[in-house]
Amino acid sequence: MREYGMRWRGWAALLLAFVAGCAPPEPKEAAGRLNVVTTVGMIADVVREVGGPYVHVTGLMGPGVDPHLYKASEGDVRRLYRADVVFYGGLHLEARMAEVLEEMGTRTTVVAVTDSVPRTLLRRPAAFAGNYDPHVWFDVRMWETTVGVIAATLANADPAHAAQFRANAAAYRIRLAELDRYVRRQAARVPAEKRVLITAHDAFNYFGRAYGFEVRGLQGISTAAEAGTGDVQELADFIARRRIPAVFVETSIAPRTIQAVQEAVRSRGFDVRIGGSLYSDALGSPGSEAATYPGMVKHNIDTIVGALLRDPQGAPGS
Repeated sequence: MREYGMRWRGWAALLLAFVAGCAPPEPKEAAGRLNVVTTVGMIADVVREVGGPYVHVTGLMGPGVDPHLYKASEGDVRRLYRADVVFYGGLHLEARMAEVLEEMGTRTTVVAVTDSVPRTLLRRPAAFAGNYDPHVWFDVRMWETTVGVIAATLANADPAHAAQFRANAAAYRIRLAELDRYVRRQAARVPAEKRVLITAHDAFNYFGRAYGFEVRGLQGISTAAEAGTGDVQELADFIARRRIPAVFVETSIAPRTIQAVQEAVRSRGFDVRIGGSLYSDALGSPGSEAATYPGMVKHNIDTIVGALLRDPQGAPGS
């Protein structure tokens, strides 16, 4: 593995050198503004809010894209090379881009936004080989900590607009505080014994810890490993025993694994519904309800609460 990693880093360096020699001029739409490249859409949304009209933001990973499996294309490397600042999640979220991001750090400002999160707040599940869970955006208060590092980085790159970046960051923090209160109010509508969230992969544990839900994921934190038959049967037993009314698919993961669980539960004499689609590792399409980070969070909690407040036969709960 070490030899492979060295070869990959060598390839990344060569590709960057090639791009440096043939990269076209900076796009006109970025002229006069900071050219910022991000990985996942949740980060891009924060940068747009904090940077306002003084930044041009390019997000590499659009709606429905799984960052755990994403590989940088030659076009991505060109965009990274032209960037004034690059923001990424870190904590192995963009596992297959790690070497390219590391190499870019020798050429421009590259920042992992989760470096701002106190390590004492991070989860390190045994199933994730001792690494941290990277899905910190599901706890709105934790995600708010990334606003400061983004504002400070933009201010350092463009001191002339530092005051505006700080003001935008302060305003956005107020919005996130209200968003956190909204999630808590919605979660409180569900009786404690019904707060069980079952999804395709184990991405919602920060959500569960922050808002009082028991969380089960069929796959692990990363989607790189497939769920086995035993995993499906074990989860089906749990759902049938607890009479969980709904399970959820994710927009960035194929629904077949959750559908397999649904069939396995049905074979046990209980009918569990697909409660809806949740946004886990990517935002929604432009113009959709979940096209922004606050919109994604609201969609998720509304979908979860609506499904869990229905009885197992589908009638609305009281």
